[in-house]
Amino acid sequence: MHTDLPEPDADARAHSERVAALIRSEIAEAGGDLDFARYMELALYAPGLGYYSAGAAKFGADGDFITAPELGFVFARCLARALAPTLRETRGDILELGPGSGALAAELLLELERLHALPGRYRLLERSADLRERQRALIAQRCPHLERLVEWLDAAPLQPWRGALVANEVVDALPVRRFTLRADGVHARAVGVDAGGHLVEREIPADARLAGAVTMALGARLDALPRPYTSEVCPLLGPWLAEVTRSLEQGDAWFVDYGYARDDYYAPQRSEGTLRCHYRHRAHDDPLLWPGLQDITAWVDFDALTAAAVAAGLEPDGNTTQARFLISNGLDGVFGDAFARAPDESSRYRLAQEVKRLTLPGEMGERFRVLRFRRAG
Repeated sequence: MHTDLPEPDADARAHSERVAALIRSEIAEAGGDLDFARYMELALYAPGLGYYSAGAAKFGADGDFITAPELGFVFARCLARALAPTLRETRGDILELGPGSGALAAELLLELERLHALPGRYRLLERSADLRERQRALIAQRCPHLERLVEWLDAAPLQPWRGALVANEVVDALPVRRFTLRADGVHARAVGVDAGGHLVEREIPADARLAGAVTMALGARLDALPRPYTSEVCPLLGPWLAEVTRSLEQGDAWFVDYGYARDDYYAPQRSEGTLRCHYRHRAHDDPLLWPGLQDITAWVDFDALTAAAVAAGLEPDGNTTQARFLISNGLDGVFGDAFARAPDESSRYRLAQEVKRLTLPGEMGERFRVLRFRRAG
């Protein structure tokens, strides 16, 4: 069925079966079917079991995907130039959401030190104990003299703070509700168990909350889209964004992710939605495969993200492609300086390839966007 994907080893399969058993148990408690959003939440975040909570490598060449900070230092050095004015103005902190391996934190700290714009604190919101240890080790390796600035949080700060919030490839991992439009209306996508005990995806009648969310998201497109038509909405986006930005008294919130404006997100030709799974650097569209071993994401509706930010009291202050963002924040200088200092031809080649991955339209350059929101204080 998935002949192009490498097979998990016995230990990984056993771990996935433990995750599946947890999901089957919750399905039984629910009386038969589990909304897809809850399935996604368990597969990714179940304590000690979910994809982001367990111990397997996720980021970089040995994991399942590569984010911009994993490619090298270019992205972080350009982002540091964008953050520096706010940090100088507020004398504040950085709060990074979903800090992954810790690569972005380490490189931002080093570059902000060179720019004389270090934050008072660099705070990492990370609930996974395993990822915390990986982040701690990497920061200790790359910038041990700056460890004193770093602290880990289990939840968004309660006390008012100033500075910059950074979320790189975080929104795409929020659990989404999937739906299908048919001639008789809106149907919810759910996960059940077949007679053989296997997880299966099903359609059930949409509840009022999902039907309302779909109607609001699609607007006039609702009647114009083809049938059947499958896509996603993210009801958690508004409450989540309000929570993580509530205590930001003054400063900026930066979101970097892949996605579409709403007209493109719900385009007629995108009739299978945007949900994608990532396993060992291969993308596919089966979210029920090996739960707990693969990443499950949905592209970001940037109009919904902006609306959620505005509802949370933030002011939109920029929405551009990653390529334009990097160019406008010193890419030429960052690349030129690093190229001149590179010790050999191999290092120069890797640097050039990094910049291509970050900026070319067919790579991250156009698919990723950078959105900035402000709170004046």
